[in-house]
Amino acid sequence: MELPGLAFAVWMLICFYAPVGGYPNGKVREACTSMVPCHGSSPQLSPEHTITVNGTEFKPGDSIEVHLSGPVFEGFFIQARDAEHLESPALGSFMLADRGVSQLLTCAHTKNSAVSHTSKAKKKHIKVYWIAPGNAPKRVQFLATVVKKYKIFWVKIPGPIVSQPNALSPTPPLHATSEAVSTSHPVSYLSKPFNASSCGRTKFCIRNPSNCDPESASCFFLSFQQEGSSVFIEMSGPSEGYLAFALSHDQWMGDDDAYLCVGEDHRVRAITAYLKERSPPVLDSENALEDVSWRLADGLLQCSFRRSIHLPAHKGRFNLDASYYIFLADGEASEGGVIHKHQQQPLITNGIYNITGLPQDIGGSRSPRLIKAHGALMFIAWITTVSIGVIVARFFKPVWSYSFLFGKEMWFQVHRMLMLTTVMLTSISFVLPFIYRGGWSQQAGFHPYLGCTVMALAIFQALMAGFRPSRHAPRRQLFNWFHWCTGTAARILAVVTMFLGMNLAALDLPDPWDTYTMIAFVTWHVGIDVLLEIHSYCLIRKGISISSCLKINLLAGKWGDH
Repeated sequence: MELPGLAFAVWMLICFYAPVGGYPNGKVREACTSMVPCHGSSPQLSPEHTITVNGTEFKPGDSIEVHLSGPVFEGFFIQARDAEHLESPALGSFMLADRGVSQLLTCAHTKNSAVSHTSKAKKKHIKVYWIAPGNAPKRVQFLATVVKKYKIFWVKIPGPIVSQPNALSPTPPLHATSEAVSTSHPVSYLSKPFNASSCGRTKFCIRNPSNCDPESASCFFLSFQQEGSSVFIEMSGPSEGYLAFALSHDQWMGDDDAYLCVGEDHRVRAITAYLKERSPPVLDSENALEDVSWRLADGLLQCSFRRSIHLPAHKGRFNLDASYYIFLADGEASEGGVIHKHQQQPLITNGIYNITGLPQDIGGSRSPRLIKAHGALMFIAWITTVSIGVIVARFFKPVWSYSFLFGKEMWFQVHRMLMLTTVMLTSISFVLPFIYRGGWSQQAGFHPYLGCTVMALAIFQALMAGFRPSRHAPRRQLFNWFHWCTGTAARILAVVTMFLGMNLAALDLPDPWDTYTMIAFVTWHVGIDVLLEIHSYCLIRKGISISSCLKINLLAGKWGDH
């Protein structure tokens, strides 16, 4: 068999036996290279659908409107590729016109470089916007795969070819509209990404992750460079909506000087704002920013602008020659540039800095140290020390019944030490969020309420243990039941509280692995308890059998004497 035939046979084998029933939710990353859906049949030959664009030329950073239309279809997959090398990876990035019917995908490690359906609901028309990358080839062609029904689909339907100026004239573009709209803005367009080569030398930089490359699709970057009586500011990051930074006198939002770069109508608008407590930013009617430039490419939103160090005529604008905490946030923006609350905790510097002072290259944290310590101490207390303490009291009592430590049974001393450690760690951990927030948090849902309940139960349990009746006192049985019920309720509520706390943005844990890890720990402890219960039951049964045998032997001996 020739190589192409062999490749086709292997592809068909995979499609027939792969454990997937197509891609009704549009998650077609597996088809990024071939653009072929694994539906177990061959593609149709004559396309019924067309791709159109609103222009024939582009420059890096330009936005081109792309339409896919035709008879009713269920699924689609759109990419832009080098017109001279159609087997090359997808390039550029897309923006959506309707999130209800289309979604962005990452192909060839380029974020938002493809568009697909969100469901198999019937549709006739799709509109998206393609943003030309900085390293775009001279000519780019749009391709689409369209699924009419499960067994009826077309692969790599050829679309128009768009070219950069001064490129060799290609063949007339297919299905291109006659109206060519120029979206170039040479004054406000950044021709290339930012770089960090001057960080710590002439620029004050903040990067997350630390020392990341601003050209990377996962790097959040903010730089300040003093130039006379003004500061030149660069901001970059992987965002489809907006990027923002704020200058603050403390480490929580409120009464802050904010600057936003917002994606709006396939351009970027730089605006100033004032943050009042935790409410949405109050946008300024007068913009104090100059020399605004922007770039949207390769899944990155980048903007730069200049601001005077002192702006006495603009209320709410801080002087840039003082020291502040610096926040860096990102989030979504809907049509018209309406911004929404950031979905992850903002990056916050660990100290106050003067951005016009000594140039530095620093990082920050999306999870404050006090909140990290709060989570760590609660985990140690309620997953480690309390669990071991319960196991010692429940299963080691008969083993250590004749071992003593400081005049008391060994099991009791170890149990008491672990439980007091739990109360101590819980108490220390309990006050840390109040120290960080300066009071009660209204943003944490049920977590703080349950946390207060657990703290109260832990203290009540310790106080109750201090008034424990003697072993043979009439009230000892009542104490045992109250002691067990209070401890069990505290353990269950503590685990529930930790599960709720892991989803809070301030902790910034890796989702969903934080939940999986917590489930694993809880499952392990429950499994150990069950195994020890079974072991204890077997020992009791074995003891009863031995005792019964001894009694039978004794009775037999007495009968023999008669």
